Amino acid sequence: QVQLEESGGGLVQDGGSLQLSCFLSGRFFTNYAMAWFRQAPGMRREFVAAISRGGGGGGNAEYSDSVKGRFTISRDNADRMVYLQMNNLKLEDTAVYYCAAGGAFSSVARDYTFWGRGTQVTVSS
Repeated sequence: QVQLEESGGGLVQDGGSLQLSCFLSGRFFTNYAMAWFRQAPGMRREFVAAISRGGGGGGNAEYSDSVKGRFTISRDNADRMVYLQMNNLKLEDTAVYYCAAGGAFSSVARDYTFWGRGTQVTVSS
């Protein structure tokens, strides 16, 4: 059984940085593409970033246009962790951030099978 647990959320000022972490409990971490999605109040869940599966810390990464150049996704296969480094945070980045795992490297939420419970990120002015 695969479970995902996010951590690292919190309150940060506009322009600040945070790093989110996600731990996958279960086997075959390298078989999964990993992604981050977010959902702001009253909004639909939206894609943030994804990293392909495989060894060597993963290969390809993909980002939404709204975070490209500010956020970086990475993975540590030995520790079964995926990270989201968020720099130059903006008010509009405020949301609950979810970690997801699935078989396909994708920006589409339905392609991901396993989800964490989310961690709140709040950016203040």
